[in-house]
Amino acid sequence: MKQIWILIVAVSMFFGSCMYVSGNSEDGAPMRITSIDVGQGLAVLLEWNGRYAMYDFGPDSVGVVDSLVVRGVDTLDWVVLGHFHRDHIGGFMELPGRGVFVRRLYVGTDTSCNFFCDSVMRVARTLGIPVDTLWRGESVLFSEREAGTTAGSGGTIGERSPRFDVLWPASYVRVGENRASVVLLGRFGVGKLLLTGDLDSVGERQLLEMNPTLSADLLQVGHHGSAGSNTLEFLSQVSPKYAFVSVGAENRYGHPAPSVVRKLNIVLGDSAKLFRTDLQGSIRFELSPSMGVLR
Repeated sequence: MKQIWILIVAVSMFFGSCMYVSGNSEDGAPMRITSIDVGQGLAVLLEWNGRYAMYDFGPDSVGVVDSLVVRGVDTLDWVVLGHFHRDHIGGFMELPGRGVFVRRLYVGTDTSCNFFCDSVMRVARTLGIPVDTLWRGESVLFSEREAGTTAGSGGTIGERSPRFDVLWPASYVRVGENRASVVLLGRFGVGKLLLTGDLDSVGERQLLEMNPTLSADLLQVGHHGSAGSNTLEFLSQVSPKYAFVSVGAENRYGHPAPSVVRKLNIVLGDSAKLFRTDLQGSIRFELSPSMGVLR
């Protein structure tokens, strides 16, 4: 029986690994997922087969673009900005003149478009980046031919590459702020990664109603571990094997909430399977398409 390996490496903001946790892949190029330490915010770098993409971009003035440059990233196939809060999009506004090229920008349907939303769109226009809106039922691909979206989950383009299915929001829903966060279910073979942004508990409930069998091997903990997200029902259904929280050290919100940490420890079955950027810095995971998880 094959195995899905999830390799987890905690890394510093700009430099090499400082902790090695698990083994290697037998399935070719793995998908690397790095939760960049941006303090109180979220920036997830995705890498597969020499190509890069981003889910959210962290706040401004914390060096997200610098981190990409130091990592040798000069091109992002796509960027998904889940909603228009500064701690998730601020870094994107620092792209001009920095030598990092973005092929396409995807945004959600956040109805609370504000100054930051306008600033993002202005940067996209300045840099000539095409902008598309994501809806439930679409997929964002790493493809050897072309990175882009495809309706539904069928088709042959990028079959052997990671695919990110959009689970939320639906086209008939109008929401703003945290509840508008674009939710992506990354699939690589049978391995699954769930990115929830700042989705709140109401959004979690609606997400489960639409996806009653939702599960993932690796979970990005919603809203930095807020008690307003991460219900036990949601965490139990997703039943991740590993989880990570992007959160600032000694932040004024008290994230991650102790109640959420307790719930995650119950669901994960081992507190060592919960990773936090405030304690460990940037954290890298590697996912390859086989069955099972090796720690």
